[in-house]
Formats: sequence, C-alpha cells, structure tokens
Amino acid sequence: MQLRTLLYGEGIFETILWRGKTKKLYRHYERLRSSAQFLQIPCPDFDNFCNFIEEKTENRKNLYVKFCLLSKGKNLFYAIPEQSEVLIILKEYNPVRRLQRLCISNIKRHSSNPVIYHKTMNYLPNILVKREAIAKGFDDAIILNEWDEITECSSSNILIVKGDSFQTPAKECGLLSGTTLQILLEKAGVKEERIKTEDFYKASAVFILNSLTGALPVFQVMDKKYPVDNEILKYLNSLIDEENREYNKNCVH
Repeated sequence: MQLRTLLYGEGIFETILWRGKTKKLYRHYERLRSSAQFLQIPCPDFDNFCNFIEEKTENRKNLYVKFCLLSKGKNLFYAIPEQSEVLIILKEYNPVRRLQRLCISNIKRHSSNPVIYHKTMNYLPNILVKREAIAKGFDDAIILNEWDEITECSSSNILIVKGDSFQTPAKECGLLSGTTLQILLEKAGVKEERIKTEDFYKASAVFILNSLTGALPVFQVMDKKYPVDNEILKYLNSLIDEENREYNKNCVH
C-alpha cells in the first residue's frame, strides 16, 4: 500500500481555527467530504472527524489545525485510492492583522481545471503565486483566469465593495469557495460576479477572506489604494465570529 499523496499529490486538507464543535467546523467537514467523494478517497464521518481533532488538541482551543486526508493505494498513477490516513498538524493561532497589499500574479489558471475547486495537497501553484508576490514586495497576488477575470489569492477569497453592494468572483471563474466566503454569501448578501482588474478602480473597499484571518482589509491593489472601512470590517467579522462559537450540544449538523 503506497502513500499516493506523496507520490502524486492526491490528498485533501482543511485549515481550521479550532474552537471546538462549531457551525464553521461543519462547513469544513462538508467541503472535505465532498472533495473526498470527488477524488474517491475514503473519508471518516463527521463524528470521527471531530474525534481525530479532539484527541490531537487535548482540550486546547483557539488553535490552528490542519486536517489532512491522505490517499493510500496502488503505485499506479491512475489507480483508485483504497484507503486513507489522517494527519493533523497543530500550531499556535497567530492571525495576520496588518493591512494587505496585493499585486496581479503572472501565473494564470484555467476555469475548466477541476482540481482548483478542491483544497488538495497539490499546492504548488499557490506556493508559486505567494512567492511571486513576496518577491515583488506585496503580501499576496491575485490570480486571473483564461479570460483575465479575478479568481482569488494564493490562500484567500476576495471581496470588493462597489456602491452599496458586496461582490466576489463567481465560483465558475475558477476558485475554491472558502468556508468563510460561504458564510458571507448566505448572511451578508454578497453577490457572485465576473470581476475584472479594472473593477478594483471602481471599488471603495477590498477585503480578503480565509478561516484564520476572517475578513482582512486590503489597502492597496496594484497602484490603487483604499481607506479602511472599520464599520464594514466589524460587520463582516461579526457574522464570521458568530459561526466560530462553540456549541454545548454534541454538534450542529
């Protein structure tokens, strides 16, 4: 039995702000389960998913948890996975708080690539995008698709404010729909749109979203700078924090 994750990058993961059993945790599990089904990797049920994390964290909370579902099977690149193995990585939770500066990446993606819609262990394109941004003096880079439409950053979704509306790139543009973004799509009336780079010049505010930072303000995209709208920032993070609260009951499905 070979570790196919090591040989072929066949595996999936979730990056979680661990605060116990929360609504947000179940969103993570559902995305993991859906991707496991797509890649045909055996996946634990939700209770066992929680048990793996609880055993590893040993009653500690407010931790960075990376839940990895590794694929095992034959040493043939096209073989169907036969088993899975769980790997959990823990870190202290030290969220990024500084305002973000974004550039446009020279590395593009194609929206028809099925892999980009799943959080896989094959993370090299994201790594290259992040390295490119840092080398240019930015915090991260925005990835464009084959039509020069905005998709996402290396590890976060994008939210822009235009007029009185919140907008985010449509999923079919080629992006991983984050669990934090899902909350705002449901609760903040965020609209999915096809967004071009010129739309950044029409935006009054820009935020990036992921599970560890929540909503984080962007003060510069390319040569365009933005003021920080603390009222909007507080509103977005209040919706996110609401789902990160632990429930007393065993779980909320």
